[in-house]
Amino acid sequence: MLKHLRSNKSVITTLIFSLLLFAFPQVSYAVENALTLDLTSHWVGYASLIIFVLAYMLVIAEEEIHMRKSKPVMIAAGVIWAMIAAIYAQQPDSAYHHTAKIMIEHNLLEYSELFLFLLAAMTYINTMGERGVFDALRSWLVNQGFSLRTIFWLTGVLAFFISPIADNLTTALLMATVAMAVGGDNHKFVALACINIVVAANAGGAFSPFGDITTLMVWQKGVVEFQQFFVLFVPSVVNWLVPAVIMSFAVSSELPQSTTEKATMKDGALVVVGLFLVTISLAVTAHSYLHLPPVVGMMTGLGVLKVYGYMIKMRDKRMVDAFANDGQTTLSLEGVEGHKPAFNIFQQLERAEWDTLMFFYGIILCVGGLGTIGYLTVGSQLMYGDLGATNANILVGIMSAIIDNIPVMFAVLSMMPDMDLGQWLLVTLTAGVGGSLLSIGSAAGVAVMGQARGIYTFFAHMKWIWAIALGYAASIWVHLWLNADLFQQVAS
Repeated sequence: MLKHLRSNKSVITTLIFSLLLFAFPQVSYAVENALTLDLTSHWVGYASLIIFVLAYMLVIAEEEIHMRKSKPVMIAAGVIWAMIAAIYAQQPDSAYHHTAKIMIEHNLLEYSELFLFLLAAMTYINTMGERGVFDALRSWLVNQGFSLRTIFWLTGVLAFFISPIADNLTTALLMATVAMAVGGDNHKFVALACINIVVAANAGGAFSPFGDITTLMVWQKGVVEFQQFFVLFVPSVVNWLVPAVIMSFAVSSELPQSTTEKATMKDGALVVVGLFLVTISLAVTAHSYLHLPPVVGMMTGLGVLKVYGYMIKMRDKRMVDAFANDGQTTLSLEGVEGHKPAFNIFQQLERAEWDTLMFFYGIILCVGGLGTIGYLTVGSQLMYGDLGATNANILVGIMSAIIDNIPVMFAVLSMMPDMDLGQWLLVTLTAGVGGSLLSIGSAAGVAVMGQARGIYTFFAHMKWIWAIALGYAASIWVHLWLNADLFQQVAS
């Protein structure tokens, strides 16, 4: 009876929600219709800057204070927008009263597209992990008997080429696990391999819309088309290869201790990989040919994955029923495939990086609030007006190593400086690879530091910053030289 009531409640809730969608008119996100005030010299502006800086200091100290990074920025976003809304509500001209609402809804629209896109991608990555795709790859690498130098190069190459499809964080964690399993007590090798992996993962993610959050943001904004990202392939290779060659001379060619690690993929693992590739194709098609947001293709692909998850679950159920009928077992559906719980696609949804997704919410709204106050306009003039586009975009990469590439890139996209295609690709490159300069400059570096705690450290990375900086400078030079014709083309 209780189950029946819950079912009816779900139906009623769905019906009410559907009626609400029809009852309320569609919200307009025409930001150009909003009347804004210059609050850069107002106490609200100064207070918002202080609040954002304090919140971000807590984000940077996450590893020390053990407080998730989403918490301070979510609170900061709420406080900043409350102050902005209060100022606009006090204006005598009623035309200003809805400005805060219009501006924050514009930011929420951008966030919702990013949120749903990442949720679909994370679910696919989690499902591939659950099906044993990454464990099988790691096991194969560990058991091949390669030398340390070969593993150094293989993990770097794989990190570079996997991160454009998966994300640089997942790729770096996977390859770092291989380096640690092979290196064992050889801490020097593990540290060098981890540095190489972080640089390779960040570089590989820079030439693909799916490789990094910043490239995804640029693609979704529409300033660079999907196929145009791939002109950054050669500069990205240079960015990784220069420090990799230099560091390889410090890696010995000795053979590591043999291991017996074994891992096999579960049924349907390769199908999930294939569905992920199809989903990426759907996202590209939706954006390039149907002129729909890429998230539409990703969510459609997620729906297909959920249907396939249902098929796996039903197959498991049939196996249990068949065994029970033969009298061979009394296992329930909860004990299929090695006495582990049956596959459930919603468990993979639950395992998404919710802290990261909520962090993006806080960052986008904080930066959006500072933009509404007027600070992004000032910043755009200082950087792109006074320094020039090339110098400003190079500075963006350096800033991303100190702060984080996500708020920096979102700020640039909010400024929307008048740049040609070559410059938009340059800032995409620098924001993607600039985080490699420091171990704390990218999500991949921070994650690997946690995984190889005490071995791959901030100072271990700093020893090779000169080599990484050479790769950073070389990749910029190669882009300016190789893609010189793009610096006269107007971005889409």
